[in-house]
Amino acid sequence: MIIFSFIILILYTGLIGSLCYGFTRVKPFKAEVSSSFTGFTIIIPFRNEAEHLPELLHSISKLNYPKNRFEILLINDGSEDVSETIVTEFINTQPELHVSLLQNKRVSQSPKKDAISLAISKSKYDWMITTDADCVLPKTWLNTYNSFIQQHKSCLFIVAPITYLTTPKFLNIFQWFDVMSLQGATLGGFGINIPFLCNGANLAYTKEAFYNVNGFAENDTIASGDDIFLLEKISHQFPESVRYLKSKEAVIYTHAQPTISDLISQRIRWASKTKAYKNNFSKITGLLVLSMNALLVCLFIFMCFGSMSLGHYCCILLIKWSIDYVLIYQSAAFFNQKKELKWYGLVAIVYPIFCTYVAVASFFTSYTWKDRVFKS
Repeated sequence: MIIFSFIILILYTGLIGSLCYGFTRVKPFKAEVSSSFTGFTIIIPFRNEAEHLPELLHSISKLNYPKNRFEILLINDGSEDVSETIVTEFINTQPELHVSLLQNKRVSQSPKKDAISLAISKSKYDWMITTDADCVLPKTWLNTYNSFIQQHKSCLFIVAPITYLTTPKFLNIFQWFDVMSLQGATLGGFGINIPFLCNGANLAYTKEAFYNVNGFAENDTIASGDDIFLLEKISHQFPESVRYLKSKEAVIYTHAQPTISDLISQRIRWASKTKAYKNNFSKITGLLVLSMNALLVCLFIFMCFGSMSLGHYCCILLIKWSIDYVLIYQSAAFFNQKKELKWYGLVAIVYPIFCTYVAVASFFTSYTWKDRVFKS
C-alpha cells in the first residue's frame, strides 16, 4: 500500500508541478490604446436570476467601450421569477445600449447550449463573448479583449479569468479555494501548451470558428459543458488559435453557491461531463486528482485502524498540501486575493472528502440546475 501511495503521490506532484510551471509561462497582458474597435456580441442566458441581474446589468451600463461596437443578447430560458421584467426595464432605461431580449428555444437536452446557439444565430458581430447572469463585469472588459485581439490576429478562441466575490462565510471561502485551483490549472494548461479548462462566464470566440466545428453538436445530450467541449473542438481543429487572456483588467467576478446542496449539485454537474471529455490530458488530470484525494481519505481510515503509520500518512499529506498551495498561491496573487489563504489548512482537510463524495455521487445521482433536474 505504501508503494502504491507514493506512486500516486509522485504522479500527482509531477502533474501539479507542471501546471505551476505553466502558470509562470503565461505572460500577463496589458491592454494598449487602440483606434480600431472589434465588434462584440455579448451572450447571457438566464433563468430565475432576479437576485443577480441588477448587478450584472449595472456593470454592463458602465462598460467603457464604444456603444455602437457591441450588442447584448439576453436569452430568457423559461424564468419563473421577475427576471424578464428586470431585463425589459433595463432595455427601456438604456436606449443608447443595443440590448435584445430573446426567448430560448429548446431543441436539445442542454438548455444553455440551446440559448447560446440561438443567440449566435441572431448575432450582429463575429466575436461572441459569453458570460453568466450572476457575474459582475469590469468596465475595462471589452477594451482588454479588443486590445488582445488586435495583437493576436490569429486567435479564434480566448479564455479569460474568473473569480468569486468573497465573504467571511466558510462555504464561500471553500469554493474560492476550489476556483483558485481550477484557475491555476487553467492557466497552467495554457502555459504547457495543453489547454484543457475554461469557464463560460468569461469566454470569447468567433462565430466562424463556432460553425466550423459544428457548434455544440455531439455534446448537446449533456446539460452543461458549453465551454470545455467547445474548447476541445476548436483547439483540436485550430490548435494555434486558442489563447489565454491573462489580464487583471479582464477578470470577471461571480457569486459562489449559497448553500451546500447547491454546491454539491453544481460540482456533480461539473463532474458528470468529464465522462464525455475527448482530451486525454483532461481525463488523466481528473483521474489523478480524484485518485490523490480518495487516497488521502482511504489512508486516514487505514491509519485509524493501525494499518498505516502516522509518519507515512503525514509525509504524503504534507507533500500534497505543499504542491497544492503553490498553485493556489499563484492564482491568489494574480487575483489580489491572498488574504483568504489563511484558511488553507482547514480547507485542505475538508476538500479530499468533498472531492471523493462528488466524484462517486456523479455516477449514481441526478443534479438540480436552475430548478431543473438532470441525470448525471
